[in-house]
Amino acid sequence: MIEVTLITARTIEQGEALEKGKLYDAYTDAVAICELDPEDMERLGVAEGDTVRASTETGEVALKAVKSTQAPHEGIAFVPLGPWANAITGSGTDSTGMPPFKGFRAKIEVAKDARVLSARDLIREVYRGV
Repeated sequence: MIEVTLITARTIEQGEALEKGKLYDAYTDAVAICELDPEDMERLGVAEGDTVRASTETGEVALKAVKSTQAPHEGIAFVPLGPWANAITGSGTDSTGMPPFKGFRAKIEVAKDARVLSARDLIREVYRGV
């Protein structure tokens, strides 16, 4: 397990996949990812495509590990905005009207027992019983 600073943002790949729709595999492949510094991946013992669990004080989600092309940036993890990021960013706004999407603490760990959910399955799981 490693502790990181988590940031989120939109990506070009996400925008392209969104043209097809959020319920297609292309969207999941583009957005249900956690970009990590290659050194952090090595310390964690994961390879590109392995499943990791990102957890914060507000939730956790399984994501596909991806080697960042923006390295070096040890200790920083990136998750594209979308249902997967929403599962771990929380809804608190600190009276600003917008939740924080950058700069909060997260834990990343190997998650061989987990599977990356599709957007539909993730939303069903998150809102089950609501």
